[in-house]
Amino acid sequence: MDEFRFLHAADLHLDSPLLGLTEKSGEYARLIADASRRAFNDMINLAIQTECRFVVLAGDVFDGDLRDTQCGLFFINGMARLQQAGIRVFMILGNHDAENRFARHLHVTDNVHLFATSRAETRVMEDLGVAVHGRSFGRRDVTDNIARKYPPPVPGLFNIGILHTACQGREGHETYAPCTVEQLVNHGYQYWALGHVHTHEILNENPYVVYAGNLQGRHAREAGPKGASLVTVRGGDVASVEHQVLDAVRWASEVVDLTHATTPADMAGCIRRAGQDLIEQARGRPIALRLELVGASALHAHLIRDTQDVHLEIEAIMASLPDEIWLERLKIHTRPPKRPAVLDHTTGGRIAADIRQAATPEALQAELSDILKTVMERVPAQARTDEMRESILNDVPARAVDLALSLVENPEGSDNAHQ
Repeated sequence: MDEFRFLHAADLHLDSPLLGLTEKSGEYARLIADASRRAFNDMINLAIQTECRFVVLAGDVFDGDLRDTQCGLFFINGMARLQQAGIRVFMILGNHDAENRFARHLHVTDNVHLFATSRAETRVMEDLGVAVHGRSFGRRDVTDNIARKYPPPVPGLFNIGILHTACQGREGHETYAPCTVEQLVNHGYQYWALGHVHTHEILNENPYVVYAGNLQGRHAREAGPKGASLVTVRGGDVASVEHQVLDAVRWASEVVDLTHATTPADMAGCIRRAGQDLIEQARGRPIALRLELVGASALHAHLIRDTQDVHLEIEAIMASLPDEIWLERLKIHTRPPKRPAVLDHTTGGRIAADIRQAATPEALQAELSDILKTVMERVPAQARTDEMRESILNDVPARAVDLALSLVENPEGSDNAHQ
């Protein structure tokens, strides 16, 4: 066939919770509970509407040790919709699927081919002139370079390799099925459909080596548009690879500079403008926002002394915007404006000088590190992360010094900030 389209998707993680929002109100919980399912349904609709001839799923359809049969039935129903539209599906199991005892025993529809775990295999579509090669994970921790044993390309056909891999390593992802871009390029396939990394990325063109990214961001570190790759093949070559946005809830991380904000009204204006920009980009999708306030601001004392009030103020700003936007987390990393180097002989000035000299963030860090060691030992193992520890060590000492100085140097600051 001279021209056809297929859809490349990966890391669906059906029914995966959206971390950081589940502890919100019941209203939030209802809005986000089925985000991964809505994104999946939109993927099915896209494949049908664009008349794709087949879909490739590059692993992690499910999320860990799934025991909910309703999730499996939901997936099968989607495959049945594709079957009714005459669309074939080629899928592999990723590391999350491999630890899921339910996934490999799914009785999927006849249009779906699930690649074996024992070795890489090839499926040929004679009517399209396409050969699809793939291998499923048989266990979670596949550390071998399994791509080396993928079959050679079938001469005269358009060859696609489906692989779940941390190609050349990716921050935040286990180094499963390691390989290199050069290795994949030299294998001879026309398109490599990769999964495991949750960010859309084209690693190479001619031949194409592509991460589709995940369909739905699951937490604040998976911000921005998520979706699948729509691939058009013409005359045996890839004509285009288009990232199609499918996420149902959009995660966003935004930094707002308050350097020139001198009143709460100024701050509200800055935050409102940032929220309006995000709403425009999200095109009607609900947004979960991680907001960071930075800059040398006259509001600094108010921000660090009255953090709870500030949080409520910002939530009120979000509520005034036309679309759903939730404050997932607020980070206050502002600093006080630089003061003239004038010797202050008042009692407050002397105390402030002592704080600056003795209670440096570096000195407090050393003391806090010892305290943290004891605290972290009591935290459940699954909740302990290096990121958590580093965040505390980096933020708390500086915040403590800032708070102490604001109480000494600006005892009325909290009241003035609201005038």
